[in-house]
Amino acid sequence: MNSQLSPSARRQLDRFCRQYLQVEPDLDYPDPEHLRNDGFQQALYARAFKDGVAPSPPTRYRLRVLKKLTKKIEESIQDWDEEGISDDIMNCLSSLLSSSVPPEATSAQQKSYVTYTLASLGSKDQEPPWISLLESRNLVAAAGTTGLRTWEAALHLGEYLCANAQGLVQGKSILELGAGTGYVSILCARHLGASHVIATDGSDDVVASLSDNFYLNELQDISMIEGKELKWGQALMGGEHPEWNGGRNIDLILGADVTYDASVIPALVSTFGDLFELYPNIKIIIAATIRNQKTFESFLEACRMNKYKVENLEFGIKAAELQEGPFYPHKVPIQLSLIMRS
Repeated sequence: MNSQLSPSARRQLDRFCRQYLQVEPDLDYPDPEHLRNDGFQQALYARAFKDGVAPSPPTRYRLRVLKKLTKKIEESIQDWDEEGISDDIMNCLSSLLSSSVPPEATSAQQKSYVTYTLASLGSKDQEPPWISLLESRNLVAAAGTTGLRTWEAALHLGEYLCANAQGLVQGKSILELGAGTGYVSILCARHLGASHVIATDGSDDVVASLSDNFYLNELQDISMIEGKELKWGQALMGGEHPEWNGGRNIDLILGADVTYDASVIPALVSTFGDLFELYPNIKIIIAATIRNQKTFESFLEACRMNKYKVENLEFGIKAAELQEGPFYPHKVPIQLSLIMRS
C-alpha cells in the first residue's frame, strides 16, 4: 500500500506512525494534501491504528491523537463529494469514545507499550526493525527508581551501537549497568548480534520487569540474554558458581544515564574496578545526559583518580527534523565516554 504513495507522503506517513507508536507527546501530523487522500488514510490506519499491528499505546493517548487526526482530516477536505474520512479511522475513534478511559492521574501511573523504530537498521526494501517495551512514562516510579522508562541517553547509546555494531557488539559478550527497561540490552541481543547479554540493575522491581520486555521482543526462550541484580559498590558474588557470571568472559560494559546522581558515582566507579579485576581487557562505554556539568565532571575525576583512561567518543545527535526513529531531544547534550584500564 505504501508503494502507491508519493515519496513525500511515505516520509510523512513513516514519521507520524513511528512517533505515534513511540508515544511522543508532540506529533508531526502529515500535510493536508496527504491527509485527504483515501489511500493515505488507509495506510495510516493499517500502520498505526489497526488492531494487532504493534502493541498499542495507552487508550487515553490513542483517543487524544485520533481526535486531533480526524479534525485535521476534516479541515483538509476540499470536496466532500469526492473526499471523506476513512470508515476504519472513524470506527476506531467511535470505539475509543465508547470505551472506559482511565483518568489522567491514573493513566500517568500505569505502564504502557512504547515502540521504538530502529531506522538506522532499515533498508529501502524492508521496514526497519523495532523494539517494544512496557514502561512507565512518569519520571520516578515506585521505590524512587527511574529505571522503568527509557531515557534519551539509552536511545543515543543505541544509535552509536547500531553505527558501530560490527566492531563493538557482534559476537561479543555484553553487560549493561543500570539497564532499566532493557532497551540497550535488547538491542544488542535481538538486532546487533551479541553472543550473550546480561542486563543488570540494582532495583529488584526493575530486574523483575525485564522478563516482560524480553518477551515482547521474542527473547523469552533464548539463553543469550538474562536479567541480573547488581548493586554498585557491593562485591560481585558468584551465586551458585564460585566465580561471578559462572566464569564466563565479558567483552563490553555499557551504561546509559548512570551518572546523573553524584552520590552514586563512588559506588559505580568501584564496580568498574571489580569488573576490571575480573576482565582486564574490557571496554566500558557510558552515555551521560549532561544535566549538571559539575556532576559529570565528578564522574570523570573519579575515573582519573582510579587511573582509568577516559576517551570522549564523538557522535552527534541528529536534529529533530532529521530523526526517523527513535526520537529524542537533540538540544540536550549527551556525552559518550569510552573507559579503559590504563
